Amino acid sequence: MTERLPVFPLATVLFPGLVLPLHIFEERYRALVRHLVALPDGAPREFGVVAIRSGWEVASGPGQEMSGDVTLHEVGCTAELRQVTELEDGGFDIVTVGRRRFRVGEVDRSSAPYLTAEVRWLPEPDGPDETADLLAARVIAVFRQYLGLIRAEAGELTEQLPEDPTVLSHLVAATAALTVTDRQQLLAIDDTAARLRAELHLLNREAALLRQVRAVPVPLAELASPPPAPN
Repeated sequence: MTERLPVFPLATVLFPGLVLPLHIFEERYRALVRHLVALPDGAPREFGVVAIRSGWEVASGPGQEMSGDVTLHEVGCTAELRQVTELEDGGFDIVTVGRRRFRVGEVDRSSAPYLTAEVRWLPEPDGPDETADLLAARVIAVFRQYLGLIRAEAGELTEQLPEDPTVLSHLVAATAALTVTDRQQLLAIDDTAARLRAELHLLNREAALLRQVRAVPVPLAELASPPPAPN
């Protein structure tokens, strides 16, 4: 079963449960916000966030059309509108929360001021998974080690990480210093255990790179600086 959904292309990947604030300045997306706000009570106020694969989607000036050569990734996540602040210039500052994943079908560039697309909702786990539970414990341990490497003070590691494997997998994917490509691949994985397994590989890779940087005997900034002039 498919459904038509407004689509907002961005240079980022949104995951279910994660907060995404946005500054809305283009007229076509102002129209989208006005459309969502005007929906009757109880109607889902959500749009699809899809990462840009290539091209540049944002119009370069008032009244200009979006680039026709922008291409999108195949999997996105809906953003549920939670807070709207209208600005003096007619724009909006909004706060959204990721809700559900979908696969992009046919994209329509002409029937609305903004993109719309036929989407198919992707499955989410709905019961206990022993493998995912075991992997979640390993991911928490490795993720804490990773955080310790990117922060100056180990004492800062006081965050309470979620125990739910699916929620944890989305949080790690969104907060680790990964590329858009890495995040997109994680978003597209339907199985929580498979996503956690992929995250273990990525976190170990990133931790190894960080340890190599820390093994450099002098600060990297000094390596890039010219030697002092002789007296």
